[in-house]
Amino acid sequence: MAKRDYFFCGIGGSGMMPLALIVAGQGHRVAGSDRSLDQGRTAPKFEWLRSKGIALFPQDGSGITRAEQIVVASTAVEETVPDIVAAHRIGASRLRRADLLAELFNASQTGIAVGGTSGKSTVTGMIGWIFHALGQDPTVMNGAVMKNFATPDAPFASALVGNGPAFISEVDESDGSIALYAPDIAVLNNIALDHKSMDELRSLFGDFTRRARVAVLNLDNAEVARFPRDNARTYSISGQPADLMATDIVERPNGVDFTVNGTPVSLQVPGRHNVSNALAALAASEAAGLDLAQAATALGGFMGLRRRMEIAGTAGGVTVIDDFGHNPDKISATLSALHAFPGRLLLFFQPHGYGPLKQMGHELVRTFAQHMRDEDQLILCDPVYFGGTVDRSVGSAELVADIAAMGRHAAHIPDRAECGDHLAALAKAGDRIVIMGARDDTLSAFAADILAKLGQ
Repeated sequence: MAKRDYFFCGIGGSGMMPLALIVAGQGHRVAGSDRSLDQGRTAPKFEWLRSKGIALFPQDGSGITRAEQIVVASTAVEETVPDIVAAHRIGASRLRRADLLAELFNASQTGIAVGGTSGKSTVTGMIGWIFHALGQDPTVMNGAVMKNFATPDAPFASALVGNGPAFISEVDESDGSIALYAPDIAVLNNIALDHKSMDELRSLFGDFTRRARVAVLNLDNAEVARFPRDNARTYSISGQPADLMATDIVERPNGVDFTVNGTPVSLQVPGRHNVSNALAALAASEAAGLDLAQAATALGGFMGLRRRMEIAGTAGGVTVIDDFGHNPDKISATLSALHAFPGRLLLFFQPHGYGPLKQMGHELVRTFAQHMRDEDQLILCDPVYFGGTVDRSVGSAELVADIAAMGRHAAHIPDRAECGDHLAALAKAGDRIVIMGARDDTLSAFAADILAKLGQ
């Protein structure tokens, strides 16, 4: 395989970093830039990338100096970004992140693609762990850090580079790039409103499942249940007749037990939604030829992902939870899992952009109103914004007003640091503070800051 020279624009992003690590692990030359690096945010992540031999540059075009470099950028990167201007100037070729990932994925012998509005990263991590534990030496591309593979030497393990035939990856529908993948096994967790209209999502996911040798379908999701089942392996936790069915579900604060087709499973991650995620992973593993009982035993060792209902710590009887919840499906799953046990929830939500907030604002209002309890309180800061030309006419204040109008306790405090002070002052023993949001690595540091305040 000829070695290439890649430059990743936005290398610290949740989709870019694991791809850069996989490419570097395959022996290619890798460098990159990131706006967060220039702004001095999340320094440990960039220090670790440097320790892997990846050169980092300011996002000012200075890292792009040779026409043979291939500049990899997401569809969100604008033409005015200096790296892209430099690439045009010197004649360096451009490649979308999704195109590079699809190229690597489609070249594998057994491509397992995980799609859906919610649960992609968890299911990808589960499948990756099963394959690793059963000696399959997979390559895994994830959008979140997989705790099983995180070590002091690899604290940001969102990718795994293996020599086996399986390439396991979550795939994204938000930019339409899911159409690029030709999976052997296509996993579809669910379809719900997020970045695109329902008609667009039905078309994208329908084509996705038809291209695969085996489609793994969640019959508990009304949209997915309508799909043809000619090539399907199905699953359900609600009693729908399916190939894999979960029964005897018993939730624990730190996990959940259940039986699938007579085989017991004990997960280290909580919530009924993770039973559904586990069935998806087990169905995909079976479709790839692995034994169900062995896969179920392996799955009991899955430790979860960073920022997926991750306990940051407890101080003064208050537990702080760091969570990736940012769309209606993810938020409802988190709140349902937490409300399986007593205690008031003090919720902080940072919308992951003005565009998504405008797209799904009504559904977010309905989700919070339905899943909050009378004693719960919700605080929103302004949406995350790192620059660009996005329309900012709809913000957090409008969301809060609509949630409050539906009888829930909700407040808008524009500044995030002030939100943290307010939550720490509000909390009392037995409460759980839940930090929710995406596309911003500093949210984990924000959760740690609140924990420190509680400790004082």
